[in-house]
Amino acid sequence: MHACQKNTVVVSQISDHGRGRDRDEASRFCLTAGRGIVLSLLAAMFLRPAVMAEEFSLNESLKAGRLADSEAQLKQLLEKQPKDQQARFSLGLVQFLQAVEQLGQDHYRYGLLSRRNIGVMLTRLPIPTNPEPQAISYKDARQIIQRFLDQLQLAERTLAVVERSNIRLPLDIGLASLDLNGDGKAEENETLWHIAQAIQNPRRTTRTPPESLSTVLDAADVPWLQGYCHLLSAVGEIMLTYDWKDQFERTAHLFYPQVNTPYTFLVDESRQVSPPVAFQNLADVVAFLHTINYQPVEPARMKVALQHLESMITLSRETWTLIDAETDDDHEWLPGQHQKSSTFGIPISADVSRSWREFLDEADALLQGKHLAPFWRGVPGGRITSPDRFHSTLGINVRRLFTDPIRFDLALWIQGTGLASVLEEGTITPIDKWASINSAFRGEFFRFFVWIN
Repeated sequence: MHACQKNTVVVSQISDHGRGRDRDEASRFCLTAGRGIVLSLLAAMFLRPAVMAEEFSLNESLKAGRLADSEAQLKQLLEKQPKDQQARFSLGLVQFLQAVEQLGQDHYRYGLLSRRNIGVMLTRLPIPTNPEPQAISYKDARQIIQRFLDQLQLAERTLAVVERSNIRLPLDIGLASLDLNGDGKAEENETLWHIAQAIQNPRRTTRTPPESLSTVLDAADVPWLQGYCHLLSAVGEIMLTYDWKDQFERTAHLFYPQVNTPYTFLVDESRQVSPPVAFQNLADVVAFLHTINYQPVEPARMKVALQHLESMITLSRETWTLIDAETDDDHEWLPGQHQKSSTFGIPISADVSRSWREFLDEADALLQGKHLAPFWRGVPGGRITSPDRFHSTLGINVRRLFTDPIRFDLALWIQGTGLASVLEEGTITPIDKWASINSAFRGEFFRFFVWIN
């Protein structure tokens, strides 16, 4: 407006002869200036999201527990910069965390382990108590697993196209939050650090988290996370292969306070807090074990699970090839032989690295059917505690369990007759090698397996 007023003043001081022409020029100037202002405002409105995407901080967004917002921002950034591999890796990481968060919210909705103190050895998942849980059905339980699988596969597809180069993603990974109860708030007990502590030791809940858990994710962490997606997907596919409705209806009240079951008297008990050890609990545990007798109802899923496990092995090999090629030591999530872990502080020695590769080779041989798993029946004298505690030539073809799934009857599998259709003569996986692998991991193979994948 000031520019237009100033021009009007100038116009009033010139001669009458040029007044009309100058008035037209002043009007055109004001119109042009007005158009410029409008265009600038429109540009600001439409370009603002792109600027926000460039200024987006994944670290701060994860700390605030805004996974959905993080996903939207990263997708927007990739639309503008589709070759940004770091942004694509970040998106895959966020989608993986969303899978875990959704699983937690699903279990919170149905009150997993709420109001129930069961005297059995179960890890207490770090899911808050829901004061008003919904009733869960067998169909709901299967849908929870399917949603988890769908989200994992979304993350895996994103990670699969990330180029393994120029990746450096600094994060305070332990301080990232998952909204497990779906209230839209990032609470202290919902950080990944607290979740990890609760899983490792449910009774130890008073430890104070460190001020910073700085980790720098790099190229090797891309196939590592992708492999984890495959591993968890394999577990989900195996669970959905079988029909466990009978077990669910008889024992799901051990885990959920409201269950859609024909045995309503069981639900009446679960609405009250049980003592640490009670006859009801022990009877339910016996029933739980007794009903591990599942018929495969979606056998094609086992072949998918096999593919997931084979992919996990391939990706794990790629991960450790990339780690071995690293020359830095920068707040590593997975450290090589000459690096330190920024989170767990567990060194990976040359012996551990070698033993892990041996594990991958043996696991691959079992999944391919080249080696057979040991079978504990048919041993002369029946003494499974003797040095020759497994059959020398008869073994379990693990691959056939996936390609031609059979009924999973726990009692008959332990007894041996339930595995008759997958027994064959062949090369048995070396027991001494498995003992050597476990020794290299100081007897904590499972702990390392969960971490290094």
